[in-house]
Amino acid sequence: MKSYRKELTFHLPTRRAYRNITPDVQACIVESSIQEGLVLVNAMNITAAVFVNDDESGLHRDFETWLERLAPERPYEQYHHNGFENNADAHLKRQIMGREAVLAVTGGRLDLGTWEQVFYGEYDGRRPKRVLVKIIGE
Repeated sequence: MKSYRKELTFHLPTRRAYRNITPDVQACIVESSIQEGLVLVNAMNITAAVFVNDDESGLHRDFETWLERLAPERPYEQYHHNGFENNADAHLKRQIMGREAVLAVTGGRLDLGTWEQVFYGEYDGRRPKRVLVKIIGE
């Protein structure tokens, strides 16, 4: 069994945003030369997420509306965690959207369902953050 590891760095210019990282993950699979196995895609920051869903702008706006209802950014004073960074809402949004995705690799390609894409979700951006891509297989 072979193993491959790479860190991707993203620096999104806004506090909250979504980026389709499917091509980045597929490039790692090609670079790894693994044909059959699993790929872990993991947000390495506690205010960012990795998840699988549809790449449709209306859905992304719906995520933002839904998450803001569940964990509104303001007022900052509503959270015990806030103080230095005022990012408690970002921690909660990440908890809801998820830390990672584990996906199948078949024939050297991501084995995704219809419309499925891999996303990096940023909830406290404006600085570089890392995503781990770990692939195991043959």
